[in-house]
Amino acid sequence: MTADRPASGQIPEESPKPTPEPSGVDLARVALRAAKEAARARGDAAQQKKQARRGGGLRSGSGRDGRDPMALGAAINRLVTERGWEAPAAVGGVMGRWPQIVGEDLANHCEPESYDEDERVLTVRCDSTAWATNVRLLAPQLVARLNEDLGQGRVRLIKVLGPQGPARRFGPLRAPGSKGPGDTYG
Repeated sequence: MTADRPASGQIPEESPKPTPEPSGVDLARVALRAAKEAARARGDAAQQKKQARRGGGLRSGSGRDGRDPMALGAAINRLVTERGWEAPAAVGGVMGRWPQIVGEDLANHCEPESYDEDERVLTVRCDSTAWATNVRLLAPQLVARLNEDLGQGRVRLIKVLGPQGPARRFGPLRAPGSKGPGDTYG
């Protein structure tokens, strides 16, 4: 009989297999599962306390809460504030009230085109070069008046544009009789 083989009739002893040590990933999973269960238990306890204070289930009391309806104006104001649209909304109001702010005479000859919020520049287009020059001269007073209405620093500069010419349908202008730029004679 050899030492390797058991004697007949004897049951061989199995050597216990070593259990592998948990790796870092396994330990992290166990810790995460325990943390989630603890958080869930804390959340359930907090929800039960809140319901007990309110007197039970999901009933609305006489006090205001987030589920109550609100007026349209209040809802819009809340949306504008939450999204950070105060400056664009204020400038949009200026564009709608342009004649009251700058006067009827000036408003008949120029109108606001756009507002660059980052640069704080209001672009105004005039119907003639004479009115564009006039608005350029009045620009500091207009900036002061707009900042009174909108709040200091909302408008830093007014960019004045003259009238737009008609769209050009043909290429660059050329002398009569020539075929255009790059025409070679010879």
